[in-house]
Amino acid sequence: MPDTEAASIGAIIRANWQPHLALGITGHRAANASFAAHSAAIGTALADLFDRIETMADAVPGTRGAVRLHSLMVDGTDQLAAERALARGWELAVPLPFGAALNCAINAHPATLEDVEALLAGRAASDPAVEHQAAAIRAVTAQAQLFELSDRDAEVEALWRAALAAPNDRAAARAYEALVSDNVALAGRVMIERTDLVIAVWDGKVANLPGGTGHTVVAALEMGTPVLLIDPAVPDAWNILIRPEELGHVPPTGAAPDYARLEAMVRAALMEDGWGPEHLLKEAWRPHSSRLFGLYRRIERVFGPDGNPFGSLRVAYEAPGAVATGSGAAVVQAARAMPGGDDAMAALLAGEVLPLGAWADGIASRLADAYRSSMTVNFVLATLAVVIGIAFLPTGMGEVKWAFAGAELLLLAGILGLTAVGSQLGWHRRWFAMRRVAEYLRHAPALLLLGVARPTGRWPRTGGGGHASEWPEHFARHALRDAGLPRAAVTRDYLRAGLAEVALPHIASQRAYHTAKAHRLEVVHHRLDTAAETCFALAVVSVLAYLVVKGCGMAEMAPKHLAHDLSPLFTFLGVAFPTLGANLAGIRYFGDFERFGAISRVAAERLGEIETRFTLLLSGDPSGLTYAAAADLLHALDDAVVEEIASWQAVFGAKHLALPA
Repeated sequence: MPDTEAASIGAIIRANWQPHLALGITGHRAANASFAAHSAAIGTALADLFDRIETMADAVPGTRGAVRLHSLMVDGTDQLAAERALARGWELAVPLPFGAALNCAINAHPATLEDVEALLAGRAASDPAVEHQAAAIRAVTAQAQLFELSDRDAEVEALWRAALAAPNDRAAARAYEALVSDNVALAGRVMIERTDLVIAVWDGKVANLPGGTGHTVVAALEMGTPVLLIDPAVPDAWNILIRPEELGHVPPTGAAPDYARLEAMVRAALMEDGWGPEHLLKEAWRPHSSRLFGLYRRIERVFGPDGNPFGSLRVAYEAPGAVATGSGAAVVQAARAMPGGDDAMAALLAGEVLPLGAWADGIASRLADAYRSSMTVNFVLATLAVVIGIAFLPTGMGEVKWAFAGAELLLLAGILGLTAVGSQLGWHRRWFAMRRVAEYLRHAPALLLLGVARPTGRWPRTGGGGHASEWPEHFARHALRDAGLPRAAVTRDYLRAGLAEVALPHIASQRAYHTAKAHRLEVVHHRLDTAAETCFALAVVSVLAYLVVKGCGMAEMAPKHLAHDLSPLFTFLGVAFPTLGANLAGIRYFGDFERFGAISRVAAERLGEIETRFTLLLSGDPSGLTYAAAADLLHALDDAVVEEIASWQAVFGAKHLALPA
């Protein structure tokens, strides 16, 4: 890697990529009877719990022990936790269910339209209790990173005013409450997606109210996020749940909190055993592909549909430091132009996320060339070993058979040496790991700009070697999570810009890529098949030709010595053609062009469907363009990417560099 690129990526990984523990908080409001009766004890229990968690995080080697708390900032539990988090210097990230002004007004609980108007306009409410609550919300949110789901604020305001103007109209109240609950549940999902552990202060009574504490607890468990459940009546006695079904099992009375289990969770969230960022820095980025390892791509070129089979295979990789002004320029420009967007997030995309992705992509491409070309070379050497080993027959050089045997031995030694080197250097393992990192980062911009994340419990578990094989997921998760939520108000204009200018172009380009790849690989597979079959057909022809000549000699239709004279040639052809055909079939099997083409075909079709859905959402009724709809489509995109990676791994995962059989 050139010094400047190495220094740049090294700085990103060492200084800017730092794992932090992500917590979420949910709990009863101040008006809840159980909370109101035990609020002081709950506050003390939260303070003690936060102290212990901070100590556990600080003790994890190789991290800074940073903690980020996510809260919806409703009154009661959320505000208690936020105040204690800020007192410890923790980051506070707040996915608000509404715009900041509307959120403050709703959670201050004004009883009159006059106070509603005052709070929405940023003025003090006339009711002292309402103003006191509003001031408390403003004080905490002023210190927080706000992500405001304000796309439906106008609808919420209209329904709220209608409900306040007609307090006896239950239909109006239900319409308002339903929309508010949906938005709170949506903000809760944003919170859960970004957390390692949700802390819930809940009495366990109501779980089916959208946006309520019980609903958030169930949603977290269904997403695979553990929940530390605190009984408000006995806040010192908490327990950890990891499955929704555990809600039906009441822990024994007086059971002590399981601090050992909590510590294990904190450690697992912050570090991957046996791996650290220093391992990543050992990978060397190069500005172009290797001239030594191009045979696999040559096979694709010779047997593929692209023409010019003997043209240059040299590929220049985009420099990480140039990607923000190169292939990523449109994304960076769109991020900076988003209405009410976060300039810091755009800068992070340009300075960290896109360069890291380009860096991982370049390394993965070189490792793929090394691994796949080495295996292809092994098949070629195996063919040459057999052919050269018997080439003395048709050439009539039996007296120097030892020279042919020596050449065969050297070729076989080359196979053994190349296999040993490739296995020792871990080309297969390293290629898999870096390709996963590159693909996770490739589709990250749209997710980051719109505050969408894959929940911790739904990241792939790759297996095949323990935790060490899962470091790419650990690295990518923290690299993306470190960016946090954008400081933005998500209006419909913001949504439209993010979907139309960032997400949709990315989907279209990936669909086109997979469509072209599927076609190319299907052609390569078919032509390799045809070539292998032709070799076997020629072998049959050569054997039949010998038998015909032999038969003609026996029938005195040809000189009897002719079959004897041609026997070495026919023997050579009878061995060479099947050997060549078998090794072409081996390359086809190893490359698995047909299955890879099928995987890309499925990916292209799935991306095409997602692209259609995005287009319909953007071109339809503007009221249908909501954060909920956009987030669902981005999750569909994320799932498509992760499933394509899983399919790819399922094909090549067991194909380690080995001796050709």
